Amino acid sequence: MANLLSNLEKTVFGKAKRLGRGLGSGKGAKSGRGTTRHQKGREDIPLYFEGGQGRLVKKYPLLRGKGINKSIKAKSIVIDFGILNQLKDGDTVTTDLLIVKGLIDEKSKTIGVKILNRGKLEKKLIIKIPASKSAKKQVEKLGGRVEL
Repeated sequence: MANLLSNLEKTVFGKAKRLGRGLGSGKGAKSGRGTTRHQKGREDIPLYFEGGQGRLVKKYPLLRGKGINKSIKAKSIVIDFGILNQLKDGDTVTTDLLIVKGLIDEKSKTIGVKILNRGKLEKKLIIKIPASKSAKKQVEKLGGRVEL
């Protein structure tokens, strides 16, 4: 324990590659650096460059159609006559009323609501939200009206 240096493990490092020591060494001329000549040695190459072949982006077909690259819009929420039968006679149907009654959720106010002719309507209602033509006829047949 007296001599700590003799107890240390020996460390062995590999020899460094001797570059640029003449043509006979096999590591002369451009010294194995590869990028000193040709395209990479002369200019900046963009990341998407693939040696002259078409870019990866160009390989995929263009998405055709009107508005295909626009964000996807949420479809409006559909309401049946079965839901409207839960309201009272003579009620004015608006999105706010449907939210207060708990028939639709709060986010449907931004998305939009539409009434379709599904089921059978039994109440006389005043409707102030979009409705299909056949739904409008059904409402007016019972004495209600669609105002929009």
